[in-house]
Amino acid sequence: MSRPGRRVVIVGDGEFAEIAYEYFTHDSPHQVVGFAVERDFLKRDELFGLPVVPFEELEARFAPADHAAFVAITFTQLNRVRARLYRVVKAKGFEPISYVSSHAFVWHNASIGENCFIFENNVIQYHARIGNNVVLWSGNHIGHRSVVCDHCFLSSHVVVSGYCEIGESSFLGVNATIGDNVKIGRDCVIGAGTVVVTDTAEAEVYKGERNKPSRVSSRVLFKVKDAA
Repeated sequence: MSRPGRRVVIVGDGEFAEIAYEYFTHDSPHQVVGFAVERDFLKRDELFGLPVVPFEELEARFAPADHAAFVAITFTQLNRVRARLYRVVKAKGFEPISYVSSHAFVWHNASIGENCFIFENNVIQYHARIGNNVVLWSGNHIGHRSVVCDHCFLSSHVVVSGYCEIGESSFLGVNATIGDNVKIGRDCVIGAGTVVVTDTAEAEVYKGERNKPSRVSSRVLFKVKDAA
């Protein structure tokens, strides 16, 4: 884990970067001191009163020996953008820092890698392992001895049962459920509400069944006589 009280530069200035600033500021010992954006996408020079600098000049503007960095990019291009920037941050000499919410439950022998963002109400159980550059949005369950590999993004309320492996760079949508002992291949997309109980190959897409409305309306079902 990172040293306490680090000065942190956030890579990105979009919604996730703003959320990361909020969480680091109000629920960590660290201090955000600036933002960095690739020059082609740089549209402002300040956010929350802090400088937004070209990513290409990051190490010149913030000394790597004195600053950590967090790459605040979501699942763009199936997590490839976040993975690329994470690797560049390391190559520039920065420590990629992780955030773990004070309202997450992480068992003492679970492990969490670099540049991870673990939101509130996540449960990470006995000997579970979270790789590098992983985002766990709010309310997920990572079962005992399961592994979430590098560069994955799990949306909210995903259930990963025990002894599972979630392959590198995969995306799991809200309320997806992975049964015990299941291995999800690299680059898979598991759609919202999907239940997976057998191993997958690489780069597969699973979609939950689209709900169809009943032929009976809610007003008929509840014997409503006045629609007003």
